[in-house]
Amino acid sequence: MIVKEVKIINKAGMHTRPASAIVKIAAKYKAEFFLSRDGFEVNGKSIIGVMTLAAEQGAVLELRFEGPDEEKLCEEMTGFFERGFDEL
Repeated sequence: MIVKEVKIINKAGMHTRPASAIVKIAAKYKAEFFLSRDGFEVNGKSIIGVMTLAAEQGAVLELRFEGPDEEKLCEEMTGFFERGFDEL
């Protein structure tokens, strides 16, 4: 299991486009993926779950990866967050 903390850095926060991209990235891997904010955890492979986090710019999320390809998923997903969802 890998746990990482990330910060939302793009101005629009986690709106529909990045939420959809997060789910698409996660779907490519066998590992389980969860996001949590303030103790509320959602499945990162569920668009509805990801959208319910309502994460604005500056929000800090915990990402949890667990499974056979968790390291690759962690690397790609944290990179996506660090690049501001490719919106910077």
